[in-house]
Amino acid sequence: MCGIVGAIAQRNVVPILLEGLQRLEYRGYDSAGLAVVNSGQLQLVRSTGRVAELSEKSAETQGQLGIAHTRWATHGVPSERNAHPHLSNDHIAVVHNGIIENYEELRSRLTAGGYVFTSDTDTEVIAHLVHSHYARGNSLLVATQAALAELVGAYAIGVIAADDPERLICARRGSPLLLGVGIEEHFVASDVSALLPVTRQVVYLEEGDVVELLRRSYRIFDASGKQVERTVQTSELSNESVELGQYRHYMQKEIHEQPQALANTLESVCNSQSLVPGIFGAEAAATFADIDSILILACGTSHHAGLVARYWLEAIAGIRCSVEIASEYRYRASVPNPKTLVVVISQSGETADTQAALSHAKAQGHGHTLAICNVPESALVRLCKLRLLTRAGPEIGVASTKAFTTQLAALFLLTLILAKTRGHLTGQQEQQYLHELRHLPSAVQKVLDLEPQIAKLAERFANKQHALFLGRGLHYPIALEGALKLKEISYIHAEAYPAGELKHGPLALVDKDMPVISVAPNDALLEKLKSNLQEVRARGGELYVFADADTHIHAADGIHIMQMPEHAGYLSPILHTIPLQLLAYYVALQKGTDVDKPRNLAKSVTVE
Repeated sequence: MCGIVGAIAQRNVVPILLEGLQRLEYRGYDSAGLAVVNSGQLQLVRSTGRVAELSEKSAETQGQLGIAHTRWATHGVPSERNAHPHLSNDHIAVVHNGIIENYEELRSRLTAGGYVFTSDTDTEVIAHLVHSHYARGNSLLVATQAALAELVGAYAIGVIAADDPERLICARRGSPLLLGVGIEEHFVASDVSALLPVTRQVVYLEEGDVVELLRRSYRIFDASGKQVERTVQTSELSNESVELGQYRHYMQKEIHEQPQALANTLESVCNSQSLVPGIFGAEAAATFADIDSILILACGTSHHAGLVARYWLEAIAGIRCSVEIASEYRYRASVPNPKTLVVVISQSGETADTQAALSHAKAQGHGHTLAICNVPESALVRLCKLRLLTRAGPEIGVASTKAFTTQLAALFLLTLILAKTRGHLTGQQEQQYLHELRHLPSAVQKVLDLEPQIAKLAERFANKQHALFLGRGLHYPIALEGALKLKEISYIHAEAYPAGELKHGPLALVDKDMPVISVAPNDALLEKLKSNLQEVRARGGELYVFADADTHIHAADGIHIMQMPEHAGYLSPILHTIPLQLLAYYVALQKGTDVDKPRNLAKSVTVE
């Protein structure tokens, strides 16, 4: 959930480390720090402020070998003494992402051996453990490998030593890490975006890899200790793709990038005349013919995408579908079915809970797996037999926007291809759906044109503390997503319910101070929804309704209508997502919160 940057070069690496950390700020953090080797000593700078503050404190720091880190607290409160890097005897410095599960046992042992702990973190045990092996005369590589053999848990680490200015050791297990390959300089980072200013040549490390980085070369060792080769790839990301440009925040930029992101995701389908399973992989046709149910595993926003997909898959493809929160699925007794297709959804592809749920599903005997993900080199993509990349591009804002809508587009493609495979899709229906998918980016753009009106509407939320979101059918998950966005970035307590559930409890909360936001598509449940909205007005509640054309819901005292440009049938959830994203964004502006980096949250949740 944190960010790692490391560098070894023939120039001062401090500016490289700091710019890399700035590019990783979107991942979320509560403290930051760096350590460099200079004249046989470690120079350590840490801060509980933003990276900009760390930059000011590092003005006099320089070195040609260094590691840096942004921390999101798991063990120990946010403080300078708990910030990374952590040192052992002023000799070994370590940065770490992940959680060491046996740190208490290791801490007790190391304390008994004379090591003094100065933080509350699990990471400090790694520094002392490496030092304990290094002090016996082992090389930094061997000492690190020996220390890693004693760790239980997840990690991505960078290690340097004061008396070894020619070497940077890094390793990963359960947390993402990649190498950057330069000319007589090398780098390590949690995310390729951190390295774009210095290189686009990257090596994605495999699970259990340990790397020795020198200026002119590097060696990679797999989990068994065998030296191996990993492919050097050229990243397709560009510097421009992660720049803010004309927008006030990354979230606003990414909301507006959704038409293009959807066009990119749907490109292979929309440029063809038919739907083919091959877009999910060479084995897709045989797999889809063999399955009789779907199990979707995901967390947070991705889980909401899965909930929408359940309606599509059962209504259009006629296949049973269950959706599980990944962090819960692995800990409950379930009944495996070898003919189930397990679909995992994640923006980053490194979500720890989703990876663990996938591993559990495989252990249960589920052999058919499919990843829907935005990062082609991610762990989930590599762990699944089938995949579809959402091609949303970098998403910097913590609150997911374009990743969500492109996930929905990918899941709709899965629905249509399964429907065709199972004989539930006529040729005429196939062509109609393809037409609607081709039109989707422009339909989304029309919704984005409502931004000024939504910004005005958001002013009414400036002093609100609570909000209720309502939806019915396949739009109920969109209400869930709208509530999540509002609470994530504005800190307004928001809940979502199926509108029919109002009378079963939530109606007790409705009064003039509880705004009620409703998604009102012109579908088969519209008349039912209208009755639910009347229940709100009868209790003095104030309604904010995002309504399709021809719903005949009219503005009145206490009823604010935002007219959607068109109705999109089964694709309507994608269109109705956009105004709820914009509402959350502009309410957050009213509240004065940090839109792109909301408190306590991280972009890539790579710890359990």
